[in-house]
Amino acid sequence: MATHDIGPIRPVFTGDIRPTPLRTGPDMAPQKAPAASGLALSDALDPGAPPVDADRVAEIRKAIEDGTYPLVPQKIADAMIAAGFMLRTEK
Repeated sequence: MATHDIGPIRPVFTGDIRPTPLRTGPDMAPQKAPAASGLALSDALDPGAPPVDADRVAEIRKAIEDGTYPLVPQKIADAMIAAGFMLRTEK
């Protein structure tokens, strides 16, 4: 088996590594980019609050605290397996 000479270690980055001075002042304030036609702003894409039934959540939390929430290991395992298959399939 032949041995190979690797050679000296050299730095990969060849750019200027000196830190740039921090700039402050009114010219550095964040500016809003102009909206181009055909582009939607992120506010327009906001889906809003998730659809959560707060009463149902409170009911389930109370049942878990009381120990009356039915936990069926077979149902939990089936749901976990189904979720795994759903994540693997192409849409």
